[in-house]
Parts: sequence; C-alpha cells; structure tokens
Amino acid sequence: MPWAQKEVLVSTDRETILAALHARLSALPATVLRGEALPERVPSEGLLILRDGEPGDSEVTLSPLAYHYQHRAEIEAVVQGADRHGTFDTLTASLGAVLAADRTLGGLCEWAEAEAPRPVDLPVEGAASLKAAVIPVVLHYSTADPLG
Repeated sequence: MPWAQKEVLVSTDRETILAALHARLSALPATVLRGEALPERVPSEGLLILRDGEPGDSEVTLSPLAYHYQHRAEIEAVVQGADRHGTFDTLTASLGAVLAADRTLGGLCEWAEAEAPRPVDLPVEGAASLKAAVIPVVLHYSTADPLG
C-alpha cells in the first residue's frame, strides 16, 4: 500500500521515566511487575507492582514552552507468610533506599519521592494472610509536549 508508513516507536518522557523507575525497582530482591494483575501466589521475598498512575494537571511556562508535572505513580507492595511484618518492612525500606540513591532516575526527572505506605492485613482463606499497601511515588518532571 503506497500510503502505509513504516511504524516508528517513540517513547514519551512519561514512558521513559516510568520505565526507568521499573528498572530501578527490578534491582530489588522482590518480584517486580508493571501493570499486571495480582498473581495467585505471592513470592516469599514479596511482590511489587508498578502502576502508571496519573500525571495530573500540569503547570505551564511559555518561554520556552514547558509542561511541569507531578505525576503520581503507584507501587503495590504485597507480602505473605508468617514473617509478613518483617518482610514488608524490609521491602519498603529497600524501595526507599533505591529511590534515595538516585532521585532523578538518571537525570530523567527532577525529583522522585515515595509517600508513606498505609499497610493493611488481608486474610486469605486456607493460606497465610497478606500484608499489602499502595505506595504513591511522585515523579516531578517537565516536558515540551503533554503527549510527548
């Protein structure tokens, strides 16, 4: 077809930053997923699921044109087992350490910071209880295009 063009894959600033965050989280000993459903089994070292979240409304500067976001991604942290409290504490502390080691995610954003988790214990029929929390991570970044 003469009108068909070759597909070009372009990563947006938002996707590049979320991919970098996922890569940093993948260095942790827990299983790390992105945008997946909660699996039936939680690994003994814990589970983190990165959700893209929402960029929210931007602030705009005009010269040069820039859109400034405080994007709220979410990390679901889930642990299971007899020592779920200790495992959860270790997992969230290591997550905090990974973020603190490089708040700019390699220079891709201006600042990345997690908010405190609000853990809950969830009973599971016939199995050990789960301890879980959603941990918001605020990503501060600017881009020249709200779609870019």
